[in-house]
Amino acid sequence: MRLVTVVLIILLALVQYPLWWGRGGWLRVHEIQGQLAQQLKQNDDAKTRNDRIAGEVQDLQNGTAAVEERARYEMGMVKDGEVFVQFVSPNQPPPAPSASSNTSTRGVMSDAPVKVVPNPVSRVPEKKRGRGKEAKKAETRKADAKKKAGRT
Repeated sequence: MRLVTVVLIILLALVQYPLWWGRGGWLRVHEIQGQLAQQLKQNDDAKTRNDRIAGEVQDLQNGTAAVEERARYEMGMVKDGEVFVQFVSPNQPPPAPSASSNTSTRGVMSDAPVKVVPNPVSRVPEKKRGRGKEAKKAETRKADAKKKAGRT
């Protein structure tokens, strides 16, 4: 009877070994499930990033609001007729100027006094400001009105 018990225990151990430590055993399955969960998380993060980038591309292709926002915040640009005002805390020391000249100067303070121009002259040509044909027509109408007033 003892011999049968020992043989059965050995057979049970031989059956259990591949179940736990074999190629398709429980430990390997647990390890692969962990890898799968990690990969699914990476995929979700990449999908979220791709969706965000796709939305940004669509905004840039369809409208001018995204382009304007980038020009304002990344390049420090302002529209014609606008005045840029930056509030600075008087208790903070001015930051050191950066050595690279190709970066934006947005947020850099200087000790120079502020000069406010009440009606700045635009450097953009008339045609690019969108006043092309309409402005010429208005000027022609004004000239015609002056000629008629001079005849009578």
